[in-house]
Amino acid sequence: MSRRVGSVALLTAILAGAAGCGEPDPFRISEACGVKTDPDLIGQLLPRGEKLKTKDTFSEPKQPRCEFEVDGVEQVGLRGDVVEPFVKPLKVNERTMRRLGNPMPADVGDGATISDHAAMAVQACTYKGEKSQYVLSIDGVEDPKGIEKRRRILEEFLRSQLPVAMKAEGCHP
Repeated sequence: MSRRVGSVALLTAILAGAAGCGEPDPFRISEACGVKTDPDLIGQLLPRGEKLKTKDTFSEPKQPRCEFEVDGVEQVGLRGDVVEPFVKPLKVNERTMRRLGNPMPADVGDGATISDHAAMAVQACTYKGEKSQYVLSIDGVEDPKGIEKRRRILEEFLRSQLPVAMKAEGCHP
């Protein structure tokens, strides 16, 4: 009888250990490109890994840029741009978004496009007293693996991040 109890206990310990050895939790990121971000959203768009590095790549006024590196591999890029009001960012990037998979409009800002691997939103604003637009884009997104879930999270990220990024850049609606 004690042999059976010992075997059951060992099997339970092995199964419990196996359950704890799964994939790492999503990264929780509270700042991207020097701007506060929803820690529950952008981490879901990154692959799981052990080490996350965020680096500014070409940031300057009106153009914050950063890249996310997971375990030494560049994964996702995030960009913001203040552009002239006559520029049509969604139209200009239409071909790129098509290449990134099934672009569809989304109800974010004054207009947005969500593709399978990227997203972009545009909002009219006033920057230093001038009429302008703010463009927020994220690309290189491969996670989560389920495309519908990924697209939903991309849209949630744009909806959450666009007003925060605009405010940080001084681009007022």
